[in-house]
Amino acid sequence: MIDAVVTAEAEYGWRDRTVPLSEHEQRILHELEQSLYQEDPDFAERVRSETVYRHAGRYCVWSALVFVVALVFMFFTFASSLALGFVGVIVMFLSGVVFANNARRMGKAGIDDISRSLHTRSINNPVQDPRDWIRGRFQRDD
Repeated sequence: MIDAVVTAEAEYGWRDRTVPLSEHEQRILHELEQSLYQEDPDFAERVRSETVYRHAGRYCVWSALVFVVALVFMFFTFASSLALGFVGVIVMFLSGVVFANNARRMGKAGIDDISRSLHTRSINNPVQDPRDWIRGRFQRDD
């Protein structure tokens, strides 16, 4: 199958073209979606709401936080121990590499997608009380 795709790409130049699904394939896809919604609605909602770029964006945020923590660690330990300060520098470097890799993975489209979803979320719910969020997270189903 892969050989046929590579041959078709080389022969016809089909590298970036999309092929629409047939009616039968669309019906099968619809049935699969419906069965997923029936079997596990929470998972289906999470998959529907997540984008491809959120994973990389989440890693960018975490790596930025680790960078800041390592910077603070370096400031406080560099005067007392050169080795501990150097560990802070290494952690800062590694978190910078993780940030750069994930930012490159996201690209401009990913950054635009995340900013658009944050903007839409802030328009729909301009003020979200943290207490409501905590209540929703720990609410019991009695």
